[in-house]
Formats: sequence, C-alpha cells, structure tokens
Amino acid sequence: MILLRGHWQLIALTALVAALWTTPVIVPLKILVVFLHEGSHALAALVTGGSVEAITLSPREGGTTLTLGGNAFVLMSAGYLGSLLIGVALFLAALRGRADRWVMAGMGALMLLTAALYMRESFALIFTLVTGTALLTAARFLPHQVADLTLRVIGLTSMIYVPLDIFSDTIARAHLPSDAHMLAQTFGGTTVMWGGLWLILSLATVATTLRYATGSDSNITLRTRPT
Repeated sequence: MILLRGHWQLIALTALVAALWTTPVIVPLKILVVFLHEGSHALAALVTGGSVEAITLSPREGGTTLTLGGNAFVLMSAGYLGSLLIGVALFLAALRGRADRWVMAGMGALMLLTAALYMRESFALIFTLVTGTALLTAARFLPHQVADLTLRVIGLTSMIYVPLDIFSDTIARAHLPSDAHMLAQTFGGTTVMWGGLWLILSLATVATTLRYATGSDSNITLRTRPT
C-alpha cells in the first residue's frame, strides 16, 4: 500500500506504456530513443577524436550513424548504453530536479542542431525538426508539470526500450548486423557475449535507478515549483 500510494502515477505510467508498446502510439517515442542511440554514437565519435558525417533515422525504428575516426570500442558500445544513460538522466531530471523545462528546451535545441548538422534524409530531418520544435514550444508555453511528465515518459520509454532492443538485436537475432556483431568481429568474442553483457548492465542500471532514485514519493503534485 505504501508503494502504491507514493508511486501510483509512475506505476500507472509504466503500465500505460507497456499496454501501448506494440501500437502506433508509442512508435514516435521509440524513434526518439533511436535518435538518442544514434546521437550517443555521434557523441562517442566526437569525444574520442573522430567526426560525424551523417545520421539517419527510419520510420521502422532503425537508424545509422556514419563516422570517421574515433575510438572504435567506445563508439560501438555507446549506442545502447549511451541512450540508456540519457534516458535515465532525463528520468532523474524530472523525478528529482527543478529545471524540467530547461532540460526539455535543451533537448529540443540539441535536436534542431543535430538536424542542421547531420541529417540528410527526409524522414530523419522532418522527425528531428518537428520533435525538436515541439519540445522547445512545450518548454516555453506549457506548465512545469507537463515538462516533468514529458521527461518521465521519454526517460521511462528509453529504460524499457533499450534492454528489449539489446535482447532482440544481439541475443534473439544474433545473426543480424548490430553494434554487438561489429564489436565481436573487431575485438573478438561473440555477438551474444557482448549483447549479454550490455543486457546485464542495462537491467542493473534500470533496477538501480528505480530502487534508489524514486524515494518515498515520486508523484507529480499540482503545486508549481520554481524552474
């Protein structure tokens, strides 16, 4: 009863996302997580001395990042784990931070910058421009609680999507090309080994976040907090 009383909103939100998981309603959120995945590859390339040539997204929840140089191990590992950590950071910003609207605005601005610099194909460009503009607009004009809820939804979707995607891409369908497959070809081991390691790390990260970050009460109140 204490768990339900203090976290009923989060429980309801998780149940709603799970119930809609295979419907078109969640597809834009899944593509947004793919954007975080590809953006993590791009960031890994940049911080390890490489460059980013282009980023693409697909309406079928796929994406690619074309890079030159950089640390191959970091770059290949960054997609799943990076997007998970970004999702956790957004979730924590909503749950424990007071700058929800600033965080959402920053995310929107970053998407617009990414679109301008790296998006070349029409779907990727349109999706990133529309989503980035929507986040900026919501951050500017909608109440704090909306920004809080938006970040929770994005973060929670990432925390659900990443482990499922890792399992699907690297274990259930280990024969298909994936980050883990390329890592195995380049550094040894098997696709399942690298995918299994990432799966363990992702599940541990999600469990730790939910266990220690939610506190005794994670519900959104109607009281306006300073931003």
